[in-house]
Amino acid sequence: MKIRSIEVIRIGIPFTAGTAERKNVGQVQDDDAFNAASPRHRRMESLMLKVTTDTGRVGWGEAFGHGSNPATLTALTAMVAPLFIGTALADHLHTLEVARRALHGFGSTGPVVYALSGIDIALWDLAAQVAGQPLYQFLGGTARPLELYASLVSYGGDPEEVYRQVSRARVQGFRKIKLHETRFEAIAAAREALPIAEGQLMVDVNCPWTVDEAARMADRLSKLQLTWLEEPVWPPDDAHGLAAVRRHGVPLSAGENAAGVNGLRALFEQNAIDVAQPSVAKVGGIGAMLEVFRLARRYDVKVVPHCFYFGPGLLAVAHLCTLLPADVAVEVPFIEFEQLLFPALDFKPQLLLDDVPGLGFRPDETVIERYCMERALIA
Repeated sequence: MKIRSIEVIRIGIPFTAGTAERKNVGQVQDDDAFNAASPRHRRMESLMLKVTTDTGRVGWGEAFGHGSNPATLTALTAMVAPLFIGTALADHLHTLEVARRALHGFGSTGPVVYALSGIDIALWDLAAQVAGQPLYQFLGGTARPLELYASLVSYGGDPEEVYRQVSRARVQGFRKIKLHETRFEAIAAAREALPIAEGQLMVDVNCPWTVDEAARMADRLSKLQLTWLEEPVWPPDDAHGLAAVRRHGVPLSAGENAAGVNGLRALFEQNAIDVAQPSVAKVGGIGAMLEVFRLARRYDVKVVPHCFYFGPGLLAVAHLCTLLPADVAVEVPFIEFEQLLFPALDFKPQLLLDDVPGLGFRPDETVIERYCMERALIA
């Protein structure tokens, strides 16, 4: 069985976040265009890959993503996808390694690695289908209802709106909630809406502070008993800086922006984090995630994968989480899509994976057609 074609599909689906359309969004970061949680966004993008074999079997993948989609799409069509056309599915791990070596000059992260991540996911989907097993079973995972945690967009640091949105998520049954806020007052409002005894609160601040600034904020946040503070320092791969902030008593998470598996290894070796957050569509795909899982066990670091996706990447993370302890929840964006790409996007506090071979990704083709922004076929 050989790879016959790879179609790259960029879609953007409008969503609402439960806020008034004309509401003042408050503070907005300078990287607004590339921050997927920005309060200004009203559409969420996915860069999907449809890999078809010469027997007509289809595997799906997702490459990161969001504001970087134009660059990743170019990397796929111009360099990465052509390397896989005509290759044997049975040799997919070898083919991926050959491609990584051939493209090593582009670095350990960025659009080329994102492109390889998407293809890796699709090839694992196909391999599990050929084996006649759901991906979680093919990987050695344990079937279980998966808890979801609500990952909120930013509300511009507005404490009242943060309180309202956290309360809304809590009413819907979510007991693990993540913010994308940097103001202490907004974070404190969330803790008031979700008391310590009733749920877990995480905060992703998207790398805004110096080490000293992050340390001072950690001191203020310690009384709120956060489950973790995510990526508090700039640059995000400053392992020494993260280790210094961690000594202030607030659990830290990072890894979404690590430079591949070795970037995560550096965080582990420096005792920089309590929670590792590799991102399947950025780190190198499912194969790389399995490597990170093995490393994390060696260093006794908890893994909770990053997952601000709504395509095949979301399902890939869900399957991978069946290999992790039962208290690991799957991150989902706390938004309502104008139309659902597939039924599981009507998020509830739990997700049960379909018992079908592969990822189980069955998108609504009419939704793809309606919201497609760009597509390319490599054959």
